[in-house]
Amino acid sequence: MPGKRYQRGLAMLHQMVGYEQGELVRRTWESLAPDFAKYVLEFLAGEIWKRPHLDLRTRSLVTVAALTALGRSRGLELNIRMAVNNGATKEEVIETLLQMAPYAGFPACWEGIVIADQVFKSMDDPRVKPKGIRKRR
Repeated sequence: MPGKRYQRGLAMLHQMVGYEQGELVRRTWESLAPDFAKYVLEFLAGEIWKRPHLDLRTRSLVTVAALTALGRSRGLELNIRMAVNNGATKEEVIETLLQMAPYAGFPACWEGIVIADQVFKSMDDPRVKPKGIRKRR
């Protein structure tokens, strides 16, 4: 039986990407590397993402910037989806990616924009119903 930190991290993952997507990600991690799933859910999702002083939207945009600069396309796709689920607009995601161009390079920025476009299209597709999307007012 997973402990409290694991459950807290899993709840945070579900909140940020929706239950179905969160379970897909969790099952993938657990089937490939159970310890990795434990570390990510307990520490990253259960501790880091729950810290005070930055809201989830801001935390998501900072993470998008970092993953863009590092060229981590697999993580970037998931975190762009999380940013939108956490209240960031498409324009804010694109602006975050553009901000990386002079620091991480135009190729990194372009790669991020292409990934963002794919994520946005999948989220706009009526056949794909991401959970937890918050409409900005």
